[in-house]
Amino acid sequence: MLRILFSPRVVVLHLLAIGALVVCGLLGRWQLGVFEESGRPQATLDPAPVAVSTLSQPGRHLTTDAVSRRVTAEGTFDTARQLLVAERDGGLWLLTPLDLGDGTSIPVVRGWVPAADDPATAVPEGRVTVTGRLQPSEATDSVQRRVRRLPPGQVLTVSSAELINLWPGTKLRNGFVVATGQSPAPAVAAKPVSVPPPTEPGGLTWRNLAYAAQWWIFGLFAVFMWWHFVRDALRGRTGERDRDPEPAPA
Repeated sequence: MLRILFSPRVVVLHLLAIGALVVCGLLGRWQLGVFEESGRPQATLDPAPVAVSTLSQPGRHLTTDAVSRRVTAEGTFDTARQLLVAERDGGLWLLTPLDLGDGTSIPVVRGWVPAADDPATAVPEGRVTVTGRLQPSEATDSVQRRVRRLPPGQVLTVSSAELINLWPGTKLRNGFVVATGQSPAPAVAAKPVSVPPPTEPGGLTWRNLAYAAQWWIFGLFAVFMWWHFVRDALRGRTGERDRDPEPAPA
């Protein structure tokens, strides 16, 4: 049997089967990767910055196309109403309302600090121009807030509904701006908070999934054909033995 399995003809069959199995497996995995990638959010156009007042209005939810858009906001920070957003990457966000001078304010995440006593928590005075990305209001987890007591001046979420109660008398525009730049720059700057550019949902390309299954079926078929040819070779050798007469005794 071993002589048959390792004969030149059968060895060629072994190599062809292994090669076909590897190639079909890799091609199927490639098509599966294309299918998985098609379902992920895809990068879209990142328009030039616009005034935040054109995208955010008091009492109105942000539209889908406004989320993560680059915006600019000019005004003065309300130094008395800054809050710290706890449990953000092991530190705190600096959340300060920016008075736009038209009777409305927009919450601005000025950056990240490791502790509440960091020098960067100092609120810049005077008129500033903030550039950043607009984000929707976060959901408020009232259960978590009741379980855990936060120090005064700290919150767990950037929620427009909650900020209206925490900043009475302030007419807030919906959502908040994650600052990526400020002019003039603060004396001590906080670490910028990373926010991704806008994306659009991907659409699964089921055709690539079918191609992946097709390549793997081809691989299984190659294994079947290898087994079929090897079996025939073994059977043929056994049949030849059965047909050969035994030599007569001397």
